[in-house]
Amino acid sequence: MFIGHFAPALLARGVTDEAPRLGVLFIGAQLVDWAFFALAIIGIEKMRVVPGITEMNAFDLYHMPYTHSLLGTACWALAFAAVVWFISRNVVAATWGGIVVLSHWLLDLLTHRPDLTIAGGEARYGLGLWNLPSIAMPLEIGIVLLAYWFYISRTKGPLIPPLILLAAMLFFQAIDWFGPQPVRSGFGLYFVGMLAFAFLTALAFWVHSTRWHKNKVGLAVPTVRR
Repeated sequence: MFIGHFAPALLARGVTDEAPRLGVLFIGAQLVDWAFFALAIIGIEKMRVVPGITEMNAFDLYHMPYTHSLLGTACWALAFAAVVWFISRNVVAATWGGIVVLSHWLLDLLTHRPDLTIAGGEARYGLGLWNLPSIAMPLEIGIVLLAYWFYISRTKGPLIPPLILLAAMLFFQAIDWFGPQPVRSGFGLYFVGMLAFAFLTALAFWVHSTRWHKNKVGLAVPTVRR
C-alpha cells in the first residue's frame, strides 16, 4: 500500500471543511511511514530486502513495533490529533486528523504479509495481498480513484491542480510496482521514500490552496476562491 494511504485524506477533506488542510492530511496519512523511515535510519526499527518474500515487493519489515503496531499507530494518531487541535483549537479537525493516521495500519493489514503486531508482541498479522497482485493493484487504484472523485465532487476550483496531483500519485505508484526493485535497505531507500512523500504532500498543499469546500459556497460567494 502506497498511494492508497492517501485515500482517507481525500475522503476526510471531502466530508467536511472542518477537516485539516489536504496537505496536513497527507502528512497524517503517511505519518507512521515517515516515522518508520526516520527510526530505521538510526537503527531503532529495521527492515531488509529479501527477494521473493512477496510477489509485489521484497521488503521484510521484521522490526517496527513503534510505528506499525496497532498500539504504536494509535499513539501516533493521538499525537497528530493533539498537534492539530493545538494549532486549530478544533475538535472536529483533530478527530479527522487522528482517523487518517489510524487508517494507515488498517490499510496495511490488507496488503502486508504477517508483519504487523498489536503492541509489538510475537503475534503477527497481515492478509498478504502483496502476494496477489491481481487483487492488490486494482484495489489500491480503485480506492484512490473513488476517494479522489469524492474530494473533487465535494469541492470547487480549477481541475488542473488536482489532476496534476493524481498524475503524480499514479506515476509514483507505477515506479513502485514496475520499476527496478531495491537490492538492499539503507539510507538511500529511506530517503527516496521520504522524498516521494514530501513531493506529494507539497502538491496536496498546492491543490488545497486552489479549491474550497462546497459547504462554504453560498449565494453571495463569487466563483473565485475566497
